[in-house]
Amino acid sequence: MSFFTRLPAFSLVSLLVAGASSCAQAAGADAPPPAAPPQARPGGEFLARFKPAPLPNAAGLLLQPGDRLAICGDSITEQKMYSRILETYLTVCVPELKVTVRQYGWSGETAPGFLARMTNDCLRFHPTVATTCYGMNDHGYRAYAAGIGQRYREASTAIVRAFKGAGARVVLGSPGCVGFKVPWSRGSSEDMNLNLCELRNIDIDIATHEEVRFADVFWPMLNVGLEAQQQYGTNYCIAGKDSVHPDWAGQVVMASAFLQGLGVDGTIGTLTVDLQTGQGTVSAGHEITGLGPGEWKVVSGRYPFCATGPLDKDNSIRSGMVLVNFNERFNRFMLVARNAGARSYKLTWGENSKTCSAEDLAKGVNLAGDFPVNPFSAAFEKVDKAVAAKQAYETRQIKTLFHGEEGRADSEMTATLTEKVRAPLAAAIASAFVPVTHTVRLEAQ
Repeated sequence: MSFFTRLPAFSLVSLLVAGASSCAQAAGADAPPPAAPPQARPGGEFLARFKPAPLPNAAGLLLQPGDRLAICGDSITEQKMYSRILETYLTVCVPELKVTVRQYGWSGETAPGFLARMTNDCLRFHPTVATTCYGMNDHGYRAYAAGIGQRYREASTAIVRAFKGAGARVVLGSPGCVGFKVPWSRGSSEDMNLNLCELRNIDIDIATHEEVRFADVFWPMLNVGLEAQQQYGTNYCIAGKDSVHPDWAGQVVMASAFLQGLGVDGTIGTLTVDLQTGQGTVSAGHEITGLGPGEWKVVSGRYPFCATGPLDKDNSIRSGMVLVNFNERFNRFMLVARNAGARSYKLTWGENSKTCSAEDLAKGVNLAGDFPVNPFSAAFEKVDKAVAAKQAYETRQIKTLFHGEEGRADSEMTATLTEKVRAPLAAAIASAFVPVTHTVRLEAQ
């Protein structure tokens, strides 16, 4: 039996419903398959055992133009999945910030382990902002004990202070949750998640006292994992098939936590058109370059985040995006159409079309949510592949070369030579990110 099926059936259904596309009902767009009626579950005694501390207050964009972001963590970070989502997002969705990224994932690592290597591996590159995600290995895969919390608190506090001392702003991330059976565990999944929740609370305490940002990975992942299993069945594993290493859906939950911690507001752009005059305006990062009857040609230097895939599979980025309201929170590329003369319109963007009501168009429809395949998809994929290639080398650069024979012989020379290899990989990301020309059409029906 899945770990999550033992939880009480509280509802996050509104979260899933809100994640549906704004034109889906009218267009008959694909939607999650009907959920089977949930089995009877005990009344709240399980969740009552968790004592998640309230989130600290944080508002506004943490990022600054030209930031150098260090993404630090254990094997979950070394998977180069949530870190790739973050880097691709920052590259194409907020390009005006010109943020550059390095990932420092190291399998099996604990907070004390990173503390021991952060000067050599990370601070030498002068990050201006950093995210951390430790605790999964620190919790020892067993029930909580005071010594676990003390070691984690001391190391995590020291990491935060070291980053601050080097002039970097910090987003201190909590660990995620575990699933129903961890093969190498020393305790039950229930005990482990209670342990991880304690480490989450320690992170909040540290973030509050050190006046840094906090990213809540644990509690959203635990809750979204339950909701996904209620919707899609117990084979849907938000924490991954091994109950520790999330696949793409769980990685989206993680990336969302860090985007929230970074203070990204999610505005990609807004195209506002007048259906009587045919005129239109567009927000910064986009330019209208042509007009036709019910048609607006736009050149965009800012992309929406693009992902396809099934909604009911834990290896699907798109599934994770729906679970956490990603499009509404972080990926709003809006079309607003006013002065409609018909009750509904055929909306065409690129090669795909949907039917939308005039009422929905007047309120604004989110093109990024309504069109998983869109005119940005091919260009987005090129950037994402370039990000993946660079991050793959960063693992080799740090783990194999910095900590291998070369690095032990001459760390400065190793850093210099490996940076010459990394530089064209970083440049390839910038080269792949080019303006996209696309056309929006509206036809009265």
